[in-house]
Amino acid sequence: MSTKIDPALLTPDLIEVLTSVDTPTICNALEIATGTRTNKGFTRGAFYAAHPDMKPVVGFARTATLRTAHPYTEPLDTIKARRIAWYEHLEGKGIPTFCVMQDIDDEPGLGAFWGEVHSNVLKGLGVTGVLTNGAMRDFGMLAEGFQILAGTISPSHGFAQIVTIGEPVEIHGLTIEDGDLIHADRHGAVVIPADGLAALPHGIEVITAKERPLIEASKLPGFSTEDLKRAMAEADDIH
Repeated sequence: MSTKIDPALLTPDLIEVLTSVDTPTICNALEIATGTRTNKGFTRGAFYAAHPDMKPVVGFARTATLRTAHPYTEPLDTIKARRIAWYEHLEGKGIPTFCVMQDIDDEPGLGAFWGEVHSNVLKGLGVTGVLTNGAMRDFGMLAEGFQILAGTISPSHGFAQIVTIGEPVEIHGLTIEDGDLIHADRHGAVVIPADGLAALPHGIEVITAKERPLIEASKLPGFSTEDLKRAMAEADDIH
């Protein structure tokens, strides 16, 4: 099943719909949109969120790998040129992009690549956020409105260096290819497959409508299992 989506399909109106709900809701809505339940396509485990209360973000993955634990073995000009190439790869030029960076060291996150400088630089390039198994730092100085979901925290940058650009990566159990459409918030991230995007707004409406009777019933004075059964029946009627 292809996960690649034409960027032209991600309209401003659709972005507004997708970012109006959290990533767990997107995961649930994808079951409606694709007609199947799955145990794949989303991250496992916890992240540190730069802005826990920030609304979700969406963007097309721009992948890279990084290491921070090993001293430089290449000429600094080569390392700098690769970083410039990475910046160029990230720049969406009107297309929302989402940075996905795998730290490939044996001890991911020994050094923090993500902090005040890179959060501001990437925000300026139109990137919506970052997903990494590596580290971040500089709390209180990170760019506002730019989400970072990191696997750990480190006060030092170590020997930070980009290794590859545009290759498939794996972050917390989720394999992500360059160009995949990502939805992310403090819970983690999910890949939106091509066969689910068009029906996703309807899926969001259905999931929201199915949950509402249960939540409203639970708040009734004297809530009982009879109330619950009625609410469940009402939810089952929603398609």
